[in-house]
Amino acid sequence: MVTSSSSIPSIQSAASAQSRAVPAVLALAFGVLLFLGTGFAAPSMIHNATHDTRHALGLPCH
Repeated sequence: MVTSSSSIPSIQSAASAQSRAVPAVLALAFGVLLFLGTGFAAPSMIHNATHDTRHALGLPCH
């Protein structure tokens, strides 16, 4: 006897993976915007906080 219940777990796992991907992509986008926003900001306090990271990634700041 062949059952069709084998397709249900794959549908659930695909939906679960997609539901986890959306927050992950949003968090990544927020992180990139935060990094770029503080990386090129004018105040010296923010500039100094991200200075070494920017140089390590090859981003200019001077």
